[in-house]
Amino acid sequence: MKLLVLFGGLSSEHEVSCVSASSIVQNADKQKYEIITVGITKDGRWLMCQPDPEQIAAGTWQQDAVPAMLSPDRSVHGLVVLGQQPQTIRVDCCFPVLHGFGGEDGTIQGLLTLAGIPFVGPGVAASAGCMDKSLTKIIVGQAGIRQAAYALVLRPDFTHDRAAAVQRVTETLKTFPVFIKPCSSGSSVGVSKAADEAALLEGLEEAFRWDEKVLVEEFIAGHEIEVAVLGNHATRASIAGEIVPAQEFYTYDAKYNDAASALYIPARIPEQSMETVRQNALRVFAAMGCKGLSRVDFFCTYDTNEIIFNEINTIPGFTSISMYPKLFAYEGISYPELIDALVALAGEGHHG
Repeated sequence: MKLLVLFGGLSSEHEVSCVSASSIVQNADKQKYEIITVGITKDGRWLMCQPDPEQIAAGTWQQDAVPAMLSPDRSVHGLVVLGQQPQTIRVDCCFPVLHGFGGEDGTIQGLLTLAGIPFVGPGVAASAGCMDKSLTKIIVGQAGIRQAAYALVLRPDFTHDRAAAVQRVTETLKTFPVFIKPCSSGSSVGVSKAADEAALLEGLEEAFRWDEKVLVEEFIAGHEIEVAVLGNHATRASIAGEIVPAQEFYTYDAKYNDAASALYIPARIPEQSMETVRQNALRVFAAMGCKGLSRVDFFCTYDTNEIIFNEINTIPGFTSISMYPKLFAYEGISYPELIDALVALAGEGHHG
């Protein structure tokens, strides 16, 4: 089977994508797959390359690469490779290891759908809906799942009258601290915590560097819980894991650079809360129309052990320290077996 691994991309999570792709290439069973690697540079160039996994992770994968791109023409069913000897390469399945903008937001899923190529992960609508946290809030709220109170701020309103925008947020959420999040960024890029109105204004200014819409949420005092979901129709939810960030909250640096951040599998929560969080993960996955895989994040409050939805990630990290593969490894599914399952689900979803 020719498995295309797409990585890199235009988003602020480019480096994380490279590290995730490196792990997938390293762990995929070479007796089952012919791995084709195509990296997308930060300025949007598509390059087919044959690097070692270490080169992908280090960002030195562009050596000896040739321009190549996915064709939407279904007769090609794969890549058009340019250069001195132009050719087409038929692809059986694609694993888009592209976090954030241009990879997790439905855009690459749309191209793969036009091309008729099975791909790992949710489709166009589910990917777009999950990427935009404000849309996710609406759908999850309609499904009756408890989530943090929030206020939405749009760039035109903020630009027109910053003081009024801050006032609307404080009137909606009542108390500090609050978290400020760009609606469509991942890996905590642009996220900040505000203890007062001055910090809220500063946090909004930073978040609007990354997005046109910004979500401001109430602070939840609780365990940070993550559940891995796998499947199309007969879905399964892993046992929940817990993150204890070394920093004030789980920033980009705490996720990928600070070795002091701790992971607990299983999460240190009561048995009843564990069952609730797993069931709620499946409910969120279904409500958002997902298939294949997603990681669903929650809080479990310290005082009452209440489960509160945080967000969903349709292409979660696949690095050696990422929670998604670790959760299923705990349940006896090795990294190579997890790749096999995801590729099989991609084919199943494509063929109905």
